[in-house]
Amino acid sequence: MLIGILQTGLAPEALQDANGDYPDMFQRLLDGHGFTFRTWKVVEGEFPASVHDADGWLITGSRHGVYEDHPWIPPLEDFIRQAFAEHVPMVGVCFGHQIIAQAMGGKVERFADGWAVGATDYDFDGEKITLNAWHRDQVTQVPPGAKVIATNDFCANAALLYDDRALTVQAHPEFRPEFVDGLMKTRGKGLVPEAVMAAASQRLAEPLQDRTMAGRIAAFFKEPRA
Repeated sequence: MLIGILQTGLAPEALQDANGDYPDMFQRLLDGHGFTFRTWKVVEGEFPASVHDADGWLITGSRHGVYEDHPWIPPLEDFIRQAFAEHVPMVGVCFGHQIIAQAMGGKVERFADGWAVGATDYDFDGEKITLNAWHRDQVTQVPPGAKVIATNDFCANAALLYDDRALTVQAHPEFRPEFVDGLMKTRGKGLVPEAVMAAASQRLAEPLQDRTMAGRIAAFFKEPRA
């Protein structure tokens, strides 16, 4: 099964030697599930010719906001709506979670209570799953037809399911602890409050359920569809 990665942001250059770029992280996360991958850098204006150029689509995170004025965001929203209409499965992570929600009629805003960084606990339909987070924006209005499948006290709409067509998560299952540590030392300085980063640093060694989330993503992509 070919998964098309729609890359909407670039990992900091200083961290790429040790961690790779975002597509590398997702390929590592989903290794062993029988997928092949191809990347389109939509952040640089590179788009697939058709929503059928891959069997499923994965939209990455980004330092950009979905509500910002970038020339590649409107065509990405059009692509999402077309893939949705034609039942080509999509997975969105962080920015991907938000852009799918926005494209389908939801609302995304900069969250008044600030940042979520590092190991974060989520309630996935009664199952506690701990994943790394790195976000200030949130989906504040769920699109019509989407079901909330994960939440916590800080992020009410932490994961959404759009029947068999899209699965999206606000957290970053592809982020390893060392990458979060690197983000705090690069992008975080002067942007994320020191208290938030200090709390995240204390949880860097905690176990994550990234493999559990990888299994959920893989199962969603492989789900039989008419």
